[in-house]
Order: sequence, then C-alpha cells, then structure tokens
Amino acid sequence: MPAFETQPLQPGDSYLTPEGYLVFTEQYHRRRGACCRNVCRHCPWKYRGPKPTEGGLGQK
Repeated sequence: MPAFETQPLQPGDSYLTPEGYLVFTEQYHRRRGACCRNVCRHCPWKYRGPKPTEGGLGQK
C-alpha cells in the first residue's frame, strides 16, 4: 500500500456540503500527488473528463 494511503486526513483536506457530501480540497489532491480522473470539484490538474467524439454520442 502506498504511504499516502496510510496517512489520516489533515485539517483542510475536506469539508462537508450542506447536502452531507464529503468534498476533498485542492490541498488534499496535491498531497495525493496525481489526478484520479474522477472530475473532482477541486482538481488542481483541471481534469474535466474525456473530450467528446466528433459527431456526438450514438452516431456512427
């Protein structure tokens, strides 16, 4: 298991939304060290998902 995965959350790593969701902050993602490609709200690498293919979905 990588050393990062064994570290507890630090103050400022996350917060709860009014709806009760746990959101990781940019601080957490930078400590993690790499993009997880889950389109996170505070992604410091600005990953926004795969680019749409030409012609749109479902077209051949």
